[in-house]
Amino acid sequence: MRRGTFREGTVNYAAVGATSAPDLMHYPPEGSTPAEQSWRIGSGEDRFRHAADALLSWKPQRVAGLQVSDVRPAAGPVYSGVSFDADGNPIAPNRDEPEQRFDAEGTPYAAPGMTLRLHGRVNGMRGDAEIRVISVIESARQVTLVLGTVDDSVVSGEELFDLVWREDNDEVWFSVRAFDTAQSMLYRIVPGLVKRRRRALFGQYLRAISPMYATSV
Repeated sequence: MRRGTFREGTVNYAAVGATSAPDLMHYPPEGSTPAEQSWRIGSGEDRFRHAADALLSWKPQRVAGLQVSDVRPAAGPVYSGVSFDADGNPIAPNRDEPEQRFDAEGTPYAAPGMTLRLHGRVNGMRGDAEIRVISVIESARQVTLVLGTVDDSVVSGEELFDLVWREDNDEVWFSVRAFDTAQSMLYRIVPGLVKRRRRALFGQYLRAISPMYATSV
């Protein structure tokens, strides 16, 4: 398992990690709009591996119509955490930095503490933002990526992307959980745009991860 969580630096919202809370939809951070959805995107290892590669190489954001630029690595140390073996025994974290991966355009894959800029429109709605990678967890059957807003965003908040290859039935599931708080004047005046923007993002994320097959719940 590879695990990383960025501990330093400032995001522009208080509830860091709230996308992992089981009760997010019932008790979101104050003033925010929560959202979550899960899709069955196929089955088998190949489907899982291809989806994981797409997720960590920023394909969901690009398919949504956003340009990825100004990618900067973490400015400080990354907490590697403690993982556990099948018997529940703690495994000391690996102190070696994982090898940095790059996509075909030379953009680094998502890594904890990385900061980047997004620019563009999602279904006609502005999507500009500065984003920080809060955490990345990779294991044999699960990949989880958490992103948080830093500055210059029409909304502030957090997104959690989760890919799971289930052992019991071989199915691969893709889930997104998020909460958004309006920042720009337009989004404050027309609160419905926050939900509309989120629905558009969810649709494009699914298209990026599984363009051919998906069953929603």
